[in-house]
Amino acid sequence: MKLLEMNHVRKSFDGISVIKDISLSVEEGEIVSIIGPSGSGKSTLLRCATMLETMDSGELMYLGEKAAWSDGTGKMAYASRKDLKRIQENYGLVFQNFNLFPHFSVMKNITDAPICVQKRDKEEVYRTARDLLKKMGLEDKENAYPCQLSGGQCQRVAIARALALNPKILFFDEPTSALDPELTGEVLKVIKSLADLDIAMVIVTHEMAFARDISDRVIFMADGVIVEEGRPDVVFASDNERTRSFLGRYGEMLK
Repeated sequence: MKLLEMNHVRKSFDGISVIKDISLSVEEGEIVSIIGPSGSGKSTLLRCATMLETMDSGELMYLGEKAAWSDGTGKMAYASRKDLKRIQENYGLVFQNFNLFPHFSVMKNITDAPICVQKRDKEEVYRTARDLLKKMGLEDKENAYPCQLSGGQCQRVAIARALALNPKILFFDEPTSALDPELTGEVLKVIKSLADLDIAMVIVTHEMAFARDISDRVIFMADGVIVEEGRPDVVFASDNERTRSFLGRYGEMLK
């Protein structure tokens, strides 16, 4: 079943069209990487998918249920607050710059939303959080604060925080762009380890080798449109001139 569907999505800022009639879908458990040059609309597309940005027009659905849609008058309509809350529990988002609460400990960063928003049992949430910290290699950091952690550790806490919400799909918005090369490898290794959790992932990334190795499908975006999508081996061997031009810069790295 299609977990996420985005149909004919458009988004402009100050009259400049950033997303131009994009449609895509993601199946349950599927890993999709979105690649493309800076300014191509990749992050904006993720922000529309997670309703952090309002689409100008189009349709957004999770598991067949409409979250947002064009109402026929040139405006967007949204599901009821109650329905949106339920729909939003389908996904989690990991940001470029972690977005951890600096005044919360690692444990409170991870457990606050499951306990306060999802109203889940406190002991169960703490158990889950400790399991996730162990998976992230951070079992000794639950009482630390973000200022005491490296960038790579902060990003791993952010991933654990997103997973603690039990999402069906996890969005990553350039999760390594704020990290140096050594820490980038550390975080990419963690993301690869999530593949066995059978959670769908949509990853906006500039790490081409990573995208090629982890993805079921790769989407190449440029100038606000999807230029090409398909299996990694097909996209990375593409004859499309625009795709080849972009990937040419990464040719040595991918050998």
